[in-house]
Amino acid sequence: MRWTRSLRAAGALAVAVLGLTACGGGGDSGSAQPGKGGAPIVVASFNFTDSQILAEVYSQALEAKGYPVQRKFNIGSRELVYPSLKSGELQFIPEYQGAAISSGFNEQAPTDAASEHAKLAELFAPSGVGLLDYAPAENKNTYVAKSDLAQQHGLKTISDLKKLDKVVLGGPPECGTRANCFVGFRDVYKLNATFSSIQESGPRVEQLRSGAVTVIPLDSVNPLVGSSDFTALEDDQHIVATENIVPAVNKKVLDERGADFAAAVNAVSAKLTTDQLRELNKQVDEDGDQVADVAKDWLRGQGLI
Repeated sequence: MRWTRSLRAAGALAVAVLGLTACGGGGDSGSAQPGKGGAPIVVASFNFTDSQILAEVYSQALEAKGYPVQRKFNIGSRELVYPSLKSGELQFIPEYQGAAISSGFNEQAPTDAASEHAKLAELFAPSGVGLLDYAPAENKNTYVAKSDLAQQHGLKTISDLKKLDKVVLGGPPECGTRANCFVGFRDVYKLNATFSSIQESGPRVEQLRSGAVTVIPLDSVNPLVGSSDFTALEDDQHIVATENIVPAVNKKVLDERGADFAAAVNAVSAKLTTDQLRELNKQVDEDGDQVADVAKDWLRGQGLI
């Protein structure tokens, strides 16, 4: 989704070649029995962990309410997803508001969730796609420093980096030209900063641990953001757009399924928080749990199934 994440491009191409037939999560895509009438609702995901978790969470919640679901997970980028969402081949995907605006439509995203929601709804409308409620949970670029450095210098915000004589921002190559990364550090925060281009996230983390760089971007749902070893710095000048999760749904489905369907989806969104999504990511990526099991346990814990 974001440029801080390494997407599995080969998997995306494979799915494209197969005509979006790959299914994931938990269940046979052709076995759903109509519970509230009509054909199965085709739920999609991008090809990274939290997108697959979110798609599975919404799928299981809908199934628990009697809606048939067909899963088409791990598809890839918006370039693959959006045409199929518009045509109705895909009908439901958990999106990320800021990235959808900037990457999906090449527009400038507002800096607050409500304005993003309104803008994204306007952008999607001509394609016959609507939005339901956005969740408190978001997955956005978050800048982290080592906790011992943060404690030593009282670093709580990105602006606090001015307390340091020198700041080295380690990020992927694109960061060097992005307003929400190095350019923002230089032009908005007015930091005495230099940029170190480091392609992969693993080496970036190691460079941060070693002290070779001062700060790096991580996804806010990355388990490392919650680690005591690192301190997430508040983006007090708002160079990074909010990235609240929002279900994007084909309008034909919204019209046919009605208020009960929207209420079932919105009930899930209302419960999702960033901390919870980070923990779900950890369970899959670090603990090796299955996406379907992690989704089911979370839904049960929230009283949604």
